[in-house]
Amino acid sequence: MSTDRAWLTLRLEGPLQSWGFDSQYNRRGTGLMPTRSAIAGMCCAALGADRGSAMEAGILADFAHLGMTVIAIPRTLHGKALAVRRLQDYHTVMGTRKADGGSKDCHITHRQYLSDAAFGVLLEGDPLFLERLTEGLRNPRWGLWLGRKACIPTAPVLAGIFGTQESALSAVLQDRPLTCFTRQEEVDAFADGLDSLPDRPVSFLPSKRAFLPRRVKTVQGGP
Repeated sequence: MSTDRAWLTLRLEGPLQSWGFDSQYNRRGTGLMPTRSAIAGMCCAALGADRGSAMEAGILADFAHLGMTVIAIPRTLHGKALAVRRLQDYHTVMGTRKADGGSKDCHITHRQYLSDAAFGVLLEGDPLFLERLTEGLRNPRWGLWLGRKACIPTAPVLAGIFGTQESALSAVLQDRPLTCFTRQEEVDAFADGLDSLPDRPVSFLPSKRAFLPRRVKTVQGGP
């Protein structure tokens, strides 16, 4: 890239997606938009960074400087937009660890997923770092999932890297204006946002998982 900024575009399509940000214990919910932590984790997986490694720390430090916009792209059937639905799965886990150090034969959890959802994600920032992510996403070291391993993409996640925002948007919006689509944007000032999400990752190491808050606003699309 010849400019000081670039735009990396992702395409997130699949029969099921799950974007947790406040899930705990036996109830694992999903947000209606992909989280920053999930996208950062996807990039770490693509580059083959172990959890808690120095490589992961470097990727997350650089990722923290990227801007991120998520765009909801309605899926259609016979010319009509499909409503995004939340599904709940009755899930069992065998041999889980108990507080007293023993194991539990069967632990029941309830996990939510999104059905009939599709998204475009724009990452904006340093061209050299985005080119590194592009190469990883083009030939990922590890598998890429839409939030959970059960959520497999049905299309290539990488849509491309571009020198202008207009070109990046065109790759996922098919030349329709951005104002037609509902989107989640990050804001710099607290007063400009409508919600705070604890999904800015610092470490994915299970024993030291840490996240910082992120201020966002959701802009509703129109005709």
